[in-house]
This record gives sequence, structure tokens and C-alpha cells, in this order.
Amino acid sequence: MPLSKQKLILFIISLLPLAWMVVGLVTNQLGANPIETVTRDSGLWALRFLCLTLAITPIRWWLDINLVPFRRMLGLYVFFYASLHMLLYLGLDQFFDFSEIVKDIIKRPFITIGFFTYSALIPLAITSNNKMVKRLGGRRWKKLHRLTYFIAIASTVHFYMLVKQDKVEPLLYATIVGALLLPRLYRFFQSRMSQNKVITVTK
Repeated sequence: MPLSKQKLILFIISLLPLAWMVVGLVTNQLGANPIETVTRDSGLWALRFLCLTLAITPIRWWLDINLVPFRRMLGLYVFFYASLHMLLYLGLDQFFDFSEIVKDIIKRPFITIGFFTYSALIPLAITSNNKMVKRLGGRRWKKLHRLTYFIAIASTVHFYMLVKQDKVEPLLYATIVGALLLPRLYRFFQSRMSQNKVITVTK
């Protein structure tokens, strides 16, 4: 199947969570507090797409399956669902009352973390196209997009702090994120050790 058709299929599949939320709202199937449900689910889908995005590199390392062409789209869907999550909070929870929003960001730590996590997503979304890669240069672009690791960790902390009682689900996502970041950390230290050996030998 051509890559363009594969991307189209992924594009459509990635919109299904949004369709499910809209249908749930229209048919009144989202429980006693549908707005809270949609706000929570949109944030959860942003985290799920983030996990999928992080999984692409380990899959390429371990299974030799190249899913890199799909990474940009998945990353943009992270931003899409995170933006929906943020807009629902700003509009339906706070009614765009910016003085109350600022107070809420200062007062509640999980809102503070969520706000800064979303803020970190914005430069990644802006620089996701090929023109920005060329403008920044490959090395600088890669350094900037390492913010993804901070975003992943901060997102799980935000989720953990948001859930008041049953912490099993946020801990599950924290475990998944940790499992996806550990191979990168291992390779980083392995690379540093190799470089140090080369320096030692040349001396």
C-alpha cells in the first residue's frame, strides 16, 4: 500500500476518538458530567498519542520496522488533542475568565504542570514541518524536540495529580512512558561511554 494511503488511514483512525466524544455528547452517553468526561478524555488521548509517538523509535531499534514517516502526524495529533483539552478547560471550566485562570494556575499544582506542559508542546508543533527543520538545522531541531521527553514525564505527573482516588491508570501510563524512555537513556549513556573510551585511547 502506498505511503500516502497509509497516512490517510492513520489520519482517519486518529480522528475516531474525537468522533466518539462528539457522538457521546450528542447522545448523552458520557455520564452525569459530560463536559468533565470530554475534558479528561481529550487529555488522555493526547497522552496516548504521545506514547505512540515515543514508541516509534524503540520499535525501529528492536523490530527493524520503520514507522518514522508516521511520527510527525502522531505528534501533531498529540498537539491537537492537548489543544482540545486546554480549550475545554479554558472555555467550559473557566469561561475564558483569564483572571480566574491565572489564579487557578497558581493555586492548583496539577493545573500549573498542565499549563507548562501544553506551552512546551507549542514550539514543537510550530517546528514540525520541513521548512523549520531546515531553518533551525538538524542538530538544533533535534535538541528542541527533546522537549518531548519532558512533556511525556510532566503529562504523567499531571494525570497522577489530577486523579484523586484510584491511581492505577496514571501509574500504568507512567510505567509505559518510563519503559519508552529507558532505552533512550541507555543508548545515551552507552554513546557517552564509547566517546570517553575513544578519547582515552587517543590520549
